Amino acid sequence: MTNTTANGESVRVAFVCVQNAGRSQMAYAFAQQALEKRGLEDEFELITGGTQPADHVHEMVVKTMAEAGIGISDRTPREVTFEEIQGSDYVITMGCAAEDVCPAGWAGENSDWDLPDPDGKSVDKVTEIRDEIERCVEKLFDELQPDK
Repeated sequence: MTNTTANGESVRVAFVCVQNAGRSQMAYAFAQQALEKRGLEDEFELITGGTQPADHVHEMVVKTMAEAGIGISDRTPREVTFEEIQGSDYVITMGCAAEDVCPAGWAGENSDWDLPDPDGKSVDKVTEIRDEIERCVEKLFDELQPDK
C-alpha cells in the first residue's frame, strides 16, 4: 500500500459508523495522533461521519479518551456524505453495515473492524473498546506506511 494516490494527492481515510458518537470518533482522534506522531499529516486526509449521526459524542467515550490524554469533548457527530465516501481511498467501518456507506462502483478499499458499540457500556468495557481502536489505528498506519 502507498501513502499517495496516483496523481500525488494525499490519501483520504474515512472512519464511519452509524451515529458517529463513539467508535468512529475515537478512531479519528487516534488517527490524528498517529499521523502527527509519524509526521504524516500532509500525506493523509482524515474524515469521520455517520449515516445517522447522534446529537453528541457519548459521555463515556469522551471520558475514556480524556483518560488516554485525548480531548474530544468539543466534537459533534456529523453526517458523512456520498461525495466524501466516493472520494475516499479507504473507508473504515466500526462494526456496522458497510452497505449503508459504500456505494456501488466505489473503487476504494473498505475494512470493517467489527467493534462493539460503546453506547451504554461500563467504563471498563468502553476502555477495552478504546484500546482496541487504538491498536487497529496503529496497525492501519503500519500497513499504509510500512517504512515509517
